[in-house]
Amino acid sequence: MATDKVAETVIVGSYVEMETEGKANDMKTRFSKFLWHGGSVYDAWFSCASNQVAQVLLTLPYSFSQLGMLSGICFQLFYGLLGSWTAYLISILYVEYRTRKEREKVDFRNHVIQWFEVLDGLLGKYWRNVGLAFNCTFLLFGSVIQLIACASNIYYINDNLDKRTWTYIFGACCATTVFIPSFHNYRIWSFLGLIMTTYTAWYLTIASLLHGQVEGVKHSGPTKIVLYFTGATNILYTFGGHAVTVEIMHAMWKPQKFKAIYLLATLYVLTLTLPSGAAVYWAFGDMLLDHSNAFALLPRSSSRDMAVILMLIHQFITFGFACTPLYFVWEKAIGMHGCKSLCKRAAARLPVVIPIWFLAIIFPFFGPINSTVGSLLVSFTVYIIPALAHMFTFKSSAARENAVEQPPKYMGRWVGTFVINTFVVVWVLIVGFGFGGWASVTNFVHQIDTFGLFTKCYQCPPSTLPPPLPHVNATAAPPPLRHPHNHTHTP
Repeated sequence: MATDKVAETVIVGSYVEMETEGKANDMKTRFSKFLWHGGSVYDAWFSCASNQVAQVLLTLPYSFSQLGMLSGICFQLFYGLLGSWTAYLISILYVEYRTRKEREKVDFRNHVIQWFEVLDGLLGKYWRNVGLAFNCTFLLFGSVIQLIACASNIYYINDNLDKRTWTYIFGACCATTVFIPSFHNYRIWSFLGLIMTTYTAWYLTIASLLHGQVEGVKHSGPTKIVLYFTGATNILYTFGGHAVTVEIMHAMWKPQKFKAIYLLATLYVLTLTLPSGAAVYWAFGDMLLDHSNAFALLPRSSSRDMAVILMLIHQFITFGFACTPLYFVWEKAIGMHGCKSLCKRAAARLPVVIPIWFLAIIFPFFGPINSTVGSLLVSFTVYIIPALAHMFTFKSSAARENAVEQPPKYMGRWVGTFVINTFVVVWVLIVGFGFGGWASVTNFVHQIDTFGLFTKCYQCPPSTLPPPLPHVNATAAPPPLRHPHNHTHTP
């Protein structure tokens, strides 16, 4: 059906860009737009909140067992504030970059701005290359983690297949995200994803409290410095989910309204992560050191099965969130980003999924891989680079005077902002990357030494051997286990 063209105003900084959108005249088109095409403040909030928790919700009790209750709570609050601050910095840099370009009459209607382009436009090619390398590597392993989480979760409903086989299956399922054009089209998915994680978080909380403490429960954490900093970097990773902040902002109709969205999303996420992590750790204590997935300790029930299914769907959504920026980078590299054919773009995106699939099969270490990615990649991508980029962008007095967004007065204006940025860089470099990197890599190498690469069923419970049949020779080798004995003790 024909549509009438109307102008929609998008204000970025002090420049006004006019974008054309179709005004739907039939109910089917309106309903499709309601579910599919989102760019409001609420869409951005749902995207940030939904993308922030994901499978990390299931590993936070594991982090509590490494850190202890008090440190687990304190680190969540601390990194939640730190992550909200750097998300704010990224939003300021995005608005600054886009405003400068739009004053030069650059048209972004058929182009998605990404973080490395913001760095390139504000600070040059060296910053662009560093930002691109860290961001793409982080998003790559972020997608890998989602596949590992899918296989780990489904195993607690159906253990007829090992986790590696489930990774093959879910890799094929997640490859269908190549058909989702951009973050405009995640409206209904973001909304549903947040409902799913909310249900799962409160299921973990209530089920743990109803279950009560296991007999002889111990809460000995923290006991080793390796465990302590491994748990801390997993929480750093939890609140470092804004590697896709620029893409989410670009999908907004009014990106300048993003500034407080990530903080509000973080506050909601804390209402999910703090009760669930504390309750599961209270109930199971040190048992979590050998079970990085919280589902492993809770008894089988219809409520748990529902939580597993909802998390599987949410991890599919989060896989799309992490992969979509990689799709954009790949499209730009091969000259397909401006293509209007959805099928051609989807076919061009498929090579991005293959290495993700392969890496998930090589390193299926649910839990330890979160900490490793957090210390080595998130520390730079989400915390250090945005803080440094903000300081270097506005280091001259002229840049500060002409800035599109001035720092708030309650933050101490420019002096206060530079002090906070310096603290973020020093803290994350020493604690997150330094101590956290050492601890996480040590733990990760231990997983490789214990299980090996390409392990079929990481941390699966051992199967009970069947009794020998009467005609079987007693000296013969026993039949093989259905699943290898993958129980381990973290160093």
